[in-house]
Amino acid sequence: MLIDGKEETVKSCLSPSEMKGQVFCYSSRNVSKRNCCFTDFCNNETLHLHPEKPLADPGWSRLQLAVVILVPSCLLCVGLLLGVFVVQGYRCAYSQAHKQDSEEPLDDQMLMSPDKSLKDLIYDMSTSGSGSGLPLLVQRTIARTIILQETIGKGRFGEVWRGKWRGEDVAVKIFSSRDERSWFREAEIYQTVMLRHENILGFIAADNKDNGSWTQLWLVSEYHEHGSLYDYLNRYTVSVEGMVVLALSIASGLAHLHMEIIGTQGKPAIAHRDIKSKNVLVKKNGTAVIADLGLAVKHDSTTDTIDIPSNHRVGTKRYMAPEILDESINMNSFESFKRADIYSLGLVFWELARRCSVRGLHEDFQLPYYDIVPSDPSIEDMRKVVCDQKFRPNVPNQWQSCEALRVMGKLMRECWYANPAARLTALRVKKTLSQLSVIKDVKD
Repeated sequence: MLIDGKEETVKSCLSPSEMKGQVFCYSSRNVSKRNCCFTDFCNNETLHLHPEKPLADPGWSRLQLAVVILVPSCLLCVGLLLGVFVVQGYRCAYSQAHKQDSEEPLDDQMLMSPDKSLKDLIYDMSTSGSGSGLPLLVQRTIARTIILQETIGKGRFGEVWRGKWRGEDVAVKIFSSRDERSWFREAEIYQTVMLRHENILGFIAADNKDNGSWTQLWLVSEYHEHGSLYDYLNRYTVSVEGMVVLALSIASGLAHLHMEIIGTQGKPAIAHRDIKSKNVLVKKNGTAVIADLGLAVKHDSTTDTIDIPSNHRVGTKRYMAPEILDESINMNSFESFKRADIYSLGLVFWELARRCSVRGLHEDFQLPYYDIVPSDPSIEDMRKVVCDQKFRPNVPNQWQSCEALRVMGKLMRECWYANPAARLTALRVKKTLSQLSVIKDVKD
């Protein structure tokens, strides 16, 4: 029965007549008891039933305990880790922004001795075992302490300056911001492991400098006062010995580029893709170095894949091989790119041989195909001459009277065959010129 909203059980006795002979004692509805007393109120016992906390299921309790304890603990740990990463990220971002925005020279006392020259630094780098260039912080330090002196050249990429670092001359190639991919690519190629060679332009540093209005993209290299082979041949003639030395050094540089070096500190094979007289520099000692690696491609021999840069530049039309002009080149074969370099090398040799003075006789400097294409030829102009008409630069008969010129003429023809597979390799060209150099030394 309900009393004041609470359920209560009331027990009482029935009279014998009410029991009708049954020996049962009834209390609340549907509750019976066999043992009854028959005095008044003897069974008038009220049981007060109050709800108790239910006993929890043991299995559910363990699950609840796990949820209550483990979940908050995990969330707390995740929160702490996220906090650490966020704080560290802000620190790195601030540090990076501070490095890039600051134009103050970095403290290089811990990086390099103040009495070390560039030659010393590069030597230390070459013998340290990495073979992939100066540390980035050292590069930035050098670039930030260079004083630009004068402009020495301009091109579609930007301009070249002569600069000073600790009293030494350096060349600074400053790329326009729209040619960032070329800057990045060239810096990447120059820092290839084991690339450094006496006949490849000596790379020093790369840096992106923010002057507040725009970003300057710097590539710092060794300075060669004679400038490019193009400039040099315009100003000077060369002796037979000088021609052989220049030709051999160019071939040696290209052979090193093309060669793969196997090993832990190995070097991938690299094709230049823009060999021309303007991309060859003349050193003070009369040898040459190959420069401008912005279009170069690397070959991964383990996967037989070619790392081709995503760059809008395609090379120089006048020096393009026939298979590039008529688009028949196999872009999936690395040998195709090396053979295209050899064709261009033959044209550079032709420019060089024309300026060789034998008994006071020489020819004026000219670019290949100067007499049959415009000064700024289109691809169609070059395709018509090189592929359709199969013209090549003229090799004068008088070269046959000089052994060195005769060998050079033969090399040229074997470099610019229409069939790429028939062309010489850079190593074969180098060996032929080395033998010619030895013959000249014996005769002298």
